[in-house]
Amino acid sequence: MSQFEYLRKQMIDTQLSARGLHDETVLNAVTAVPREDFVPTELVEFAYNDSPLPIGASQTISQPYIVALMTAALNLQTGDRVLEIGTGSGYAAAVLAEIAAEVYTVERNKILADSARNRLADLGYKNIQVLHGDGTLGWPNHAPFNAIIVAAGGPEVPETLKQQLAIGGRLVIPVGTSLQTQKLLRVRRITEQEYIEEDMGSVRFVPLIGAAGWEDETATAVATGNSEASLPELIFKSSEHFASIDHVNLDKLLARIGDSRLVLLDEASHGTAEFYEMRARITRELIEKKGFTIVAVEADWPDAAHLDHYIHDTAPDPMLESTPFSRFPTWMWSNTSVLEFIDWLRAHNEKVRSTENKVGFYGLDLYSLSSSIEAVLSYLDTVDPETAEVARVRYGCLTPWANDPALYGRMTRTKEYRACEAGVLATLQDLMKKRLDYSIANCKQFFDAKQNARLIANAERYYRTLYYAENNSWNQRDRHMFETLQSVMKFRGPQSKAVIWAHNSHIGDARATEMSARGEFNVGELVRKQYGDAAYIIGFGTDHGTVAAASEWGGPMEIKQVQPAHIDSYERIFHDVNTDNFLLPLRYPLQEITRQKLLQERLQRAIGVIYRPEAELQSHYFYASLPHQFDEYIWFDETRAVEPVTRKTTKGTLDTFPFGV
Repeated sequence: MSQFEYLRKQMIDTQLSARGLHDETVLNAVTAVPREDFVPTELVEFAYNDSPLPIGASQTISQPYIVALMTAALNLQTGDRVLEIGTGSGYAAAVLAEIAAEVYTVERNKILADSARNRLADLGYKNIQVLHGDGTLGWPNHAPFNAIIVAAGGPEVPETLKQQLAIGGRLVIPVGTSLQTQKLLRVRRITEQEYIEEDMGSVRFVPLIGAAGWEDETATAVATGNSEASLPELIFKSSEHFASIDHVNLDKLLARIGDSRLVLLDEASHGTAEFYEMRARITRELIEKKGFTIVAVEADWPDAAHLDHYIHDTAPDPMLESTPFSRFPTWMWSNTSVLEFIDWLRAHNEKVRSTENKVGFYGLDLYSLSSSIEAVLSYLDTVDPETAEVARVRYGCLTPWANDPALYGRMTRTKEYRACEAGVLATLQDLMKKRLDYSIANCKQFFDAKQNARLIANAERYYRTLYYAENNSWNQRDRHMFETLQSVMKFRGPQSKAVIWAHNSHIGDARATEMSARGEFNVGELVRKQYGDAAYIIGFGTDHGTVAAASEWGGPMEIKQVQPAHIDSYERIFHDVNTDNFLLPLRYPLQEITRQKLLQERLQRAIGVIYRPEAELQSHYFYASLPHQFDEYIWFDETRAVEPVTRKTTKGTLDTFPFGV
């Protein structure tokens, strides 16, 4: 058995049969089609992954399970004639052709149609005909069809396709008023005039464009009087341009933010200086002009607490680790862009008399198992030594793994280590039971200890469930970050306002990305559900330049070249705009047509602490609808890497503050 045959069999077992798809005819058809021949060469190794893959022209080859599910819904017989709308790579047509007598497939993109026709011919499929045309109109010359399948989502079921169904025929199509609210429908034709519809569940497909579907960009432009304007030209007219971060006028942005209680500031990488510096510039104005007092960041609670002590000119507990942000990736927060901002916060707080109006700096993440254990024990040693001894015993089962919690996650696959969960939860519960006594002495210290104890409990569960497929560790992490944000805002009072700094994968609303199809949510989605229009989400992007990143987890920081954006990406469109830096309003667009044209899902780039330019398409791009993700988008065409903090860059300051170098 070849490697691909093995992967195909594994796909059948784990992706199809395991999900309850037991139609032997369909399973045999999927088994017979070499999916690896229908994906781009650079993505062949991912051919049997449980996800859609890009094939060019802003189109995808659908997730294997979806292809099989829709095929099964057609209830095909060996003599059936089938019409497919949306040929794409030709993969689904090949699966259909393994069952049906004749397959007619229509593709609106000529390049895709031609390449699919040649590919199918090379593979020996003689019962498939490919037409380049408007699929929403069907293929009336060959009607009626026993079955029709549509591989794109329309605003409604096209009447043209219903009319081409034979009596007793079945039509399967995604339908929805937006890309976020599609349902898979099965339509059966009972008589000449009578049809029955069945809802088969939620799905996400690219838009069905054509005369009986969504309007294409050209038709929309003609209808609105902008027929000569390309999308980059419309973006130019719909955006606010600026020469540099120091000289950008943010008054209009602040007006759009209005009375929002939360402002979420994205970054498209963890190592780009412009993203940090623009977030700092926006945050400074929100603090000075709108009274924001919370800066919450994608960092661990104890590390951020060091910076909070620094900006309040107070000393952290001497028992705690003296060097914050010493865990990989150190450059993510210990960099000169953040140092400059932290110094500004310190100077700002020195001028503020009221404690409640001083700005606090808080970490939302949960990776600091070791530092958080130290913090809780140190606090309890001070306020309640007896409880501290109990907590020390309970945390003892985690101590061997505190500096390498991923190893703990692997070890918990044995029952011997399951007892840790009860102990860490009990310590958190003990803190909460005595919160009145503890908080009387020092409310802030108690709040800090409580957050660390909650972090330990959530981190224990997070690392333990990393190794169980039935649990979603991503959701656990983002739920923790959201709940930490909620706790901070409650602690700071009902009038508090927060700025959140995190990666776009955490801040851009997950419902507008392919994350949602995997059952994943993020901080941005949770914030929007909780706060609605009182939250304003701002995304960032770049085309090329340099970035600080590693090649593997735990590896050394490198300065890497950011590749020019993929041709089918949002970033490529923004690169073609005739200006280098701009703010693009999306919630309150300067021209509605620009927002409408950007709604179509496209590739979007995300660079984390790891960047692999050689595998960029499969490792760093995902599909999203930008206007549904963000309320505003800020573009820097060329960017530079952050500069890590060193003794040289901190010369003249205390060694232990703020980064302990």
